This record gives sequence, C-alpha cells and structure tokens, in this order.
Amino acid sequence: MPGDLLRGVLSRYAGSMLLTKFTHSCVRLEKEGHVLVIDPGTFSEVEEALEGAGTVLITHVHADHYDADRLVAALQASPDLAVHGPRQVIEELAPRVEDAALLHAVDADSEFAAGPFTVRTFGGQHALIHPLIPTIQNVGYVVDDVVFHPGDSFVVPHGLTVPTVLVPLHAPWSKMSEVIDFVIATRATRVYQIHDALLSETGFGVVEKQVSHFAGVYGTEYRHLDTRESVELPAA
Repeated sequence: MPGDLLRGVLSRYAGSMLLTKFTHSCVRLEKEGHVLVIDPGTFSEVEEALEGAGTVLITHVHADHYDADRLVAALQASPDLAVHGPRQVIEELAPRVEDAALLHAVDADSEFAAGPFTVRTFGGQHALIHPLIPTIQNVGYVVDDVVFHPGDSFVVPHGLTVPTVLVPLHAPWSKMSEVIDFVIATRATRVYQIHDALLSETGFGVVEKQVSHFAGVYGTEYRHLDTRESVELPAA
C-alpha cells in the first residue's frame, strides 16, 4: 500500500507503526508523527528516507549502511536530528557536526528512548567476512519490541520474540543456508528482506523461493518489499 494512504489509516490507530523500505538496508519507521530511520547508506535514497526524521540508527560503519557525507548534510540541515550508532561511527561524525550532544554511542544490551520509540540493542559484532578481514562492531536494533533490524549479523535477540524481522537476504559474508537458519531461529510472525542491492532479478527468484518456503514450514510469512513500499506493523 502507498505510504501516504497508510499514514492516513495509521493516524486513527495509536501505537501502530509504518515501515517503509528503501534500497538495500535502509528502512524508515513512522509513529505518532515521529520518524526513525535505520541505516541510510550509499545504496539508499538517503535524503528521501531522512525527510522529517528525528532519529537515525546506524548498525555499523560500512558505507552501504552509513553514508557519512549525506548524513552530515542532514545533521546540518536538521539541528535536532539525533544519531545513535557504534562508537566508530560517532567518533567519525563528531568533528563534522556542530552539536556533538546529538550523537550517541551505543553498545549491545542497552535500551534508550527515541521520541515515542523504545529501542533495544543486540549483538555487538559484524558477521565474519573472512578470517583475514578484522571484524568490526555491529549493533542490531529492536524498536518497540515490534521490529528487529540486525545490520550485518544473524544474531537473534535474546529474551524476546520479535514479530517482525528484517532479514539480510544476500551478502559477501553469508550463504543461503544461514539466511534460512536465521529466519527459523527468530520465530518471527513475518519477515521482510533487507541487504539485497547486489541481487539481480534472477538472484531474487532463487534466494526468495527457498527462504519463503522454509519460513512457511516454520510458521513465518516471508514477503518481498519493493523500494518505497510501506507496510503497517501492529503494536506489540
């Protein structure tokens, strides 16, 4: 359903959340007039995703999740925009922004408020790409106990089952069996794909056929979201 129409519907239901997918791993969450954006990276429509945003969450420092130049421009244009991310991200941004108080370094196993959103963090480390490539910090975010964005990781949140999970569908650090195992392990009600910019139309067909099948076997609905497509997420 188009985002504008869904916004009108959601305005009648307190607590419901609107999720809009942008290219690759960027998603925009809207609730009660507030906007939270996760991972506006170089493959994504950063300016569009960040329009009216009050909070940005960055999972890790890789450019496909974190476009430093365009994020700095957004911070300069929106002086109240707050950014939460791993220390490496915050230390890189701090010299380039006027008000470093709006930058917040986060670790795994923490919780904070972002407007009307409650955010919990999980994980801590990027998935292994190769033993000769050092790992970096990666923080996954659970928002309102409703939706989980793992960044570049297959860590499953401990202590809760999140009904909506964003699954990294294809990456240099993963294989299809790991994607399927992650979906099964989350026990989510529904999953939507992220981290998909490197897939061709043929690749989508191959990977999504298997992920959708095995998700269904374990009671999880897999659904593909096109760029700019929006869905309503019920309150937990």
